[in-house]
This record gives sequence, C-alpha cells and structure tokens, in this order.
Amino acid sequence: MLWTKIFHILFVMSWFAGLFYLPRIYVNLAQSQEPAATAVLLGMAKRLYRFMFPLAVLTIATGLVLFLYYGIGTGRGWIHAKILLVALLVLYHLWCGRLLQHFLAGTNRHSHVYYRWFNEIPVLLLLLVLILVVLKPF
Repeated sequence: MLWTKIFHILFVMSWFAGLFYLPRIYVNLAQSQEPAATAVLLGMAKRLYRFMFPLAVLTIATGLVLFLYYGIGTGRGWIHAKILLVALLVLYHLWCGRLLQHFLAGTNRHSHVYYRWFNEIPVLLLLLVLILVVLKPF
C-alpha cells in the first residue's frame, strides 16, 4: 500500500505542475503579439497538455486502487468530497484542453486577466483536497 501511496503522490504532484503551468502559458499566449512567440507558446502548450493527460490517468488510477483495493476512506464522508473535487479537477483539465483548441484555431476570446484568474482554480481545489485528506473533517 505504501508504494501505491508514493506513486499516487508523485502523479498528483506532476499533474498539478501541469495544471499550474498550462494556464500561465495561456496568459502569455493571450498577451502575445508576435507570431514567432505565439508559435513557440502553442508548441509548449500542446506538449504540456499531452504530457499531463497520462499523469491525470495515473493519478486517478492509483487513487482508485487506494480507495477500492486498500479501502482508504471507505465509509467516510471526506473521501466522497475528495472524489467530487477530483472530478472538478478532471473537468478543469478538459477545459484547459478546450481552451488550447481555441488558441490553436486562433479563436481565443479571453484576455490575459481571465487566464490569471483561471489559473487560481486548481490552487483552490488542491487546498480543499489537502484539507480533506489531512484533517478528515467528516
């Protein structure tokens, strides 16, 4: 079980690194006026999103193993709240992919300020997940 926890934490950290960084690239894309810089940023965003997807899958898979096989959190309310927050993170991840499609198509409608606020969503969700996992309030 400890190895599964270690890998779960590793995958969570790696996935979140992408969830934190990709919207920062979007901030720069929304501000970019030079085609060469835009092309570089789009390439970075595409590669990062492609890299993040397997990390999200591995995070969820190891979390499910901990929950379903080892029974961590079984019968406790905090685990259901955590699962809901993880579902919201998956939606956020997919939303990032949709925004990337808009950038690639040249149809972005949002300003850099929007993406600065958008970048705060995973921070808040991570804080809530950490509170649930560490404090187990219910």
